[in-house]
Amino acid sequence: MVGWLRGSGAWMSGEASEVAPVTVLPAARRLQVMAYGGLILLLLQFAAPYEGLIGLPITFFLKNKLHLSANAVAQFNVLTAGPLFLGFLFGMLRDRWSPFGTGDRGLLVMFGLITGAIYAAVAFVAPSYAVLLGAVILLSCAIQVAWAAGRGMLADIGQQHAMAGQTSTVMNMAAVVPLLVAYLLGGVLSGMLEGNSATAAARMLFLVGAGLMAAVAICAWLGPKSLFQAAPRTASSTSLAADVLRIARHRPVYPALAIYLLWQFAPAGGVALQFHMANTLHATDAQVGAFYGVFYFGFIPTVAAYGWLCQRMRLEKLLWWGTFGAVLQWLPLLFARTPGQALMAAIPIGLMGGIAQAAYVDLAIRSCPRGLQGTMAMLLIAAYWVSLRFGDLWGAWLYDHKGGFTTAVYATIAVYAAILPLLLLIPKHLIATADGEALAV
Repeated sequence: MVGWLRGSGAWMSGEASEVAPVTVLPAARRLQVMAYGGLILLLLQFAAPYEGLIGLPITFFLKNKLHLSANAVAQFNVLTAGPLFLGFLFGMLRDRWSPFGTGDRGLLVMFGLITGAIYAAVAFVAPSYAVLLGAVILLSCAIQVAWAAGRGMLADIGQQHAMAGQTSTVMNMAAVVPLLVAYLLGGVLSGMLEGNSATAAARMLFLVGAGLMAAVAICAWLGPKSLFQAAPRTASSTSLAADVLRIARHRPVYPALAIYLLWQFAPAGGVALQFHMANTLHATDAQVGAFYGVFYFGFIPTVAAYGWLCQRMRLEKLLWWGTFGAVLQWLPLLFARTPGQALMAAIPIGLMGGIAQAAYVDLAIRSCPRGLQGTMAMLLIAAYWVSLRFGDLWGAWLYDHKGGFTTAVYATIAVYAAILPLLLLIPKHLIATADGEALAV
């Protein structure tokens, strides 16, 4: 038995207070809960209209069939990211609503079916810029509720059962593995669709999305009770204003979100990289997709290692190690002169980012006020997409007007270096323990 230190004063200020005991799950049940929760997140990651399997072909569709420039593609991505920027609203909805008393299971079933139905309907509409814009926005709104339920549930489990680092590992593996497969298949799928009509290409993509969301609903409906009982919840009994005020006054939230904002603000990692590989290195769409696949593959060993390290080392040490690696992350790509060399560079780039990614999510879980796990999880997603899209937009501008891809890489290094002083602002009691030890929240 271990305890998470908390109290009403600590809840608002981040200072340590009394001990509240938590139950450590037996190993077999912990494995079942993490595996099945990870499976649901994995399916959601595949189905997201703004991610690799669906999102990458849409990006190449805009570039190759609608002939948009790098800046225009980046602008499309920013416009469709509106629901992602406001993700905390969907998280608040999750924390305050338990349809028919079914909690996260009900939300996953309901919005799995709703999102799948939208995908199926859009599949039979002739594609155009306006149609794709509206479809991605509508789909993003629907899938965000399912995301809030899945991630909020796992964050709740991590807090209640003293396993924030292990939960972070599962969340990140559930994100990285689909991205690895999605970018490999997404790039190949984009090349295969070049010979098809625009209507057939769009229909295939959206029907794939519909099938994946149907699988989310089925998994939630048939999932083991142990998954949803590990973090039981009911609808919030406090007012919306009180919940907003509670998270706004919770000081540990701010450094965690600021660090994550900078971590995801990577001008070199999006459209600038795609156009650099296509135009300068003469890579095919499949090779660009393969780069991202190899990049995310590189995350897997270090993210997996984090699941072991977080039980043996203080989070403070892991945060510093991970951030030093992150600062140097994109340097290898400056030496690539061919698509093959870029693919080789993707391996160390991914490896150097894994510890930082897992540590920052671990920190966010530890920093979350009790009862608002869905809100915090979606604040993290909102931070991710705000930084990603605007970093992408800045990267495209640097690529087009300020020295090309090399400038974008140096800008990314400078942004990541700015994380280092922010580590000093984290409340010490949050990062002074390893997973499974008493934690002040």
